[in-house]
Amino acid sequence: MGALTSNRKRGDDYFKNLLFDQSHGHISKKPKLSASMSQTKEDTNRAAAANSFAARIAQYPDRKLGFPRKVHAPVNHRFGSSSSKNTVSAAVGSRESPSDQMGKFSFLSRLLNLEKLKDSAFRSIRHIIPVKQKEKEVIELDSSEDQDCDAVSDDSSIEEVEIVDSQERRWNGGEWVVEKEVRSLDSSVVTDVSNAAKVDDLKNNGLSLLDRMTDDSEVPLYKRWYDNTKKSDAKLAHISFNIDLQEKRAQGLQLLRPPKKEEPIKKDVTEECFVPLTRDEKDEVSRALSNSYRRKVLATHVNSGIDISGEILQCLRPGAWLNDEVINVYLELLKERENRAPEKFLKCHFFNTFFYKKLNGRGGYNFQSVRRWTTQRKLGYSLLECDKIFVPIHKEVHWCLAVINKKDEKFQYLDSLGGHDYQVLNALAKYFMDEVKDKSGKDIDLNSWEKEFVTELPEQLNGFDCGVFMIKYADFYSRDIGLCFSQDDMPYFRQRTAKEILKLRAD
Repeated sequence: MGALTSNRKRGDDYFKNLLFDQSHGHISKKPKLSASMSQTKEDTNRAAAANSFAARIAQYPDRKLGFPRKVHAPVNHRFGSSSSKNTVSAAVGSRESPSDQMGKFSFLSRLLNLEKLKDSAFRSIRHIIPVKQKEKEVIELDSSEDQDCDAVSDDSSIEEVEIVDSQERRWNGGEWVVEKEVRSLDSSVVTDVSNAAKVDDLKNNGLSLLDRMTDDSEVPLYKRWYDNTKKSDAKLAHISFNIDLQEKRAQGLQLLRPPKKEEPIKKDVTEECFVPLTRDEKDEVSRALSNSYRRKVLATHVNSGIDISGEILQCLRPGAWLNDEVINVYLELLKERENRAPEKFLKCHFFNTFFYKKLNGRGGYNFQSVRRWTTQRKLGYSLLECDKIFVPIHKEVHWCLAVINKKDEKFQYLDSLGGHDYQVLNALAKYFMDEVKDKSGKDIDLNSWEKEFVTELPEQLNGFDCGVFMIKYADFYSRDIGLCFSQDDMPYFRQRTAKEILKLRAD
């Protein structure tokens, strides 16, 4: 299969005949030759096969070299230009034919040698420090001045001096220094070297307090430092004077303010608000707050439809945050307490924790969403007849209380952490105007009403009692008494609130 017959030629001979034998033209079939002629042809082919590559190269005409490029102007070679040029030339040479490379070899070598000489000369020039030529300035005196000088000094011992001012930059120890020279007639030179560069170096190192020009003085270094620090005493005295002045001004403004109105305590609150729990009540509360009663329903408030289980009541344990169910049930109990003894309490209305979210939620103020919450049929009384309207405000992780105080014509905001929120008071003012217009058909003027952020109130000192503070604000305000409790009363109020919810009766 792989053997060649005598009629077939090898690969090299076959392509050679196609390239150079043009006597036959296009022949589909080779003519047969005699044995002697084929033998002679085979001998000739063997000789030509050995030199087939050289024979093919010899057929191409010699290529004439192009004109070499001449440099007509000096070239400023930057850093790295010679290496890049060698790389480019090598890359171009790899694409050229061997004959072109041989033709350009002599020209490129000469060009590279020239570039090397230029680079070496440029490097040697870099180490030469440029020195400005000395510029001399000769001061000539007028004739009148010469006479005065002769009158003053006629002593021959005094040497006449020609003032020549010249400047020279010199490289010394890694920094440039400027030398000034004053030359006399006998060519004596007095040199004054400025220390500007050294002083700048000291400033950069944080030693600007030291003056190198006073190194020869006899003042010790620590005394110079002490003198520099005394310069700042005047500034400190001025600052302290301004502080004292501002404190005196603040005290004067405090005296000009009207005296704080302390809410009178009209009743003996110790008997009503701080009645201690009995032993049985404490045991009942501790059992309700234990884990064994978590899944049991401990109380059900019929009017609000809220079931209080042991798990919901766990929020009254020390260190826990109050939830919506406990707050809403307790506010309902405060309203029921008022109905039992209306002569002892103000006429109040307590909104639940969802009212303000409906009124002023993410979509903004919307009176229509809460318009039906306060109908006469639903409440059993008119909202406009109430002395105070309490609105719980939930700020993600913090409870506050807002009050529409119709009795004192105020919109009040109570925050146990001392925060202010004008948006809440503005929304409640707008709500009250819309409520009066909707229920009575009249317009109410609220320009005379005050927007108050209550500051004289018990403050929270931890991060979990804000809910207890909020419900006790409502409790004491509904009694029309002052807020006479503190952070220390919070454990007692937690147990008392749990007892009142379990009995569904607020005392």
